[in-house]
Amino acid sequence: MTGTPHYQLYIDGARCEGAQGQVMSSENPATGEVWATFACAAAEDVDRAVAAARRALEAPEWRDLTQTQRGRLLYRLADLVEENAQHLGRIETTDSGKLLTETVSQTAYVADYYRYYAGLADKIEGAVLPIDKPDMHVFTRREPIGAVAAVVPWNAQMFLTATKLGPALAAGCAVVLKASEIAPAPMLEFARLIEEAGFPPGVVSIITGDAANCAIPLTRHPDVDRIAFTGGPETARHVIRNSAENFAVTTLELGGKSPILVFEDADLDGAANGLIAGNFGASGQSCVAGSRGLVQRPVFDEIIGRIEEKSKGIIVGDPLDPASHLGPLCTAAQIERIRQTLARAEQQGARIRFGGKAINRAGNFMMPTLVDCPTPEIATLSTEMFGPVMSLLPFDTEEEAIALANSTEYGLGSGVFTSDLARAHRVSNRMRAGICWVNTYRAISPIAPFGGFNASGYGREAGLDAVQDYTRTRTTWINMSDKPMANPFVMR
Repeated sequence: MTGTPHYQLYIDGARCEGAQGQVMSSENPATGEVWATFACAAAEDVDRAVAAARRALEAPEWRDLTQTQRGRLLYRLADLVEENAQHLGRIETTDSGKLLTETVSQTAYVADYYRYYAGLADKIEGAVLPIDKPDMHVFTRREPIGAVAAVVPWNAQMFLTATKLGPALAAGCAVVLKASEIAPAPMLEFARLIEEAGFPPGVVSIITGDAANCAIPLTRHPDVDRIAFTGGPETARHVIRNSAENFAVTTLELGGKSPILVFEDADLDGAANGLIAGNFGASGQSCVAGSRGLVQRPVFDEIIGRIEEKSKGIIVGDPLDPASHLGPLCTAAQIERIRQTLARAEQQGARIRFGGKAINRAGNFMMPTLVDCPTPEIATLSTEMFGPVMSLLPFDTEEEAIALANSTEYGLGSGVFTSDLARAHRVSNRMRAGICWVNTYRAISPIAPFGGFNASGYGREAGLDAVQDYTRTRTTWINMSDKPMANPFVMR
């Protein structure tokens, strides 16, 4: 283990080991070899991090900053993220297996999220109310909601951190960020930028660890005022139960089984590209993966042919190599889950057009896979795969397509490919999903809200309203009369 990087927790402005001395190792998904170790937080560390957040909220170094000054710190953080995109991207690629080209470009773009919220920091306003009581001046102000527990997964951690940390810091909150115990290295390295940007100690702490020792104590902590969680529905149910202990305001950004609808009048080349991007982009390890492709029957075979032809050139390889199009999956458990689901799909009558197997080499490499589904009951159409598996199902009418698209417990992303503008509006309006992309897929922006319905969670991240979600409203009444307050027991 000589020369193996070791990452510490970042609590109250200092790096430290966990109170119980627990250390975990991280495997490089491209090689299967341990490449780094990291300290794990215990309940005592969670207590210290939350206590530091509470102190920071009352410390003049943070509390007394003007909103414009908070924005300047976020602008500085944005610059540092952009300057360190290559460094952070390489760490994330080594830790999670995501393509270097993706991690670097995504990290660089994340800087714009911090700039967006930096600009909003001094746009958080209250209001003077036209109250119906004479001689009363009544106004509201928005104040930081308090201590925030932000829980992020490994698959898009720089992006999902920015959608929480940006608005929280703009609002004046203090944040305890819990990185996934799977591939947490880039988040623990990110702590250096928080410090360099000039945020006072305790405003941001970054920890990681398992559920029992870290996530549960954090999300049920009595001094946590808000929880922002991204992950799976089963874990989210535990988070909701934990929040009953502290009544923390909670938002959930969960998984999805997003439909992409391709109508016969669509630009078929663009539609094929959209399906490939929605399923093989990020090796399918995306909460908005468009893994239910619904294709109108007259063009079903042609779409399959175009996807087959385009997929022949996909290079699965070393994620650090710029020539690679698909890297490994983050964990070996994902490959086993995919293998079992594909086997069940074949038993149900599905046909695997290409792929369907792990690649026989070191690391967690999976072939891009296309599943031809004869009926809606095929397992790959209902199971979140979190790998490069595309399932296609034919439909006949617009009404049938909409019904199939909405026949899921999830509701995060959706896509529609058509050249008919009226149909684009008509169908997108009926998608039961928080996001609908028309003739494109997986586009994001700090300006556009991101979130889902039903089992895909509630609340929105990014966009103008997100910063308001990290505030609470205080109402102040001022009696402007020069007369004393009336006797409350004399009614007039």
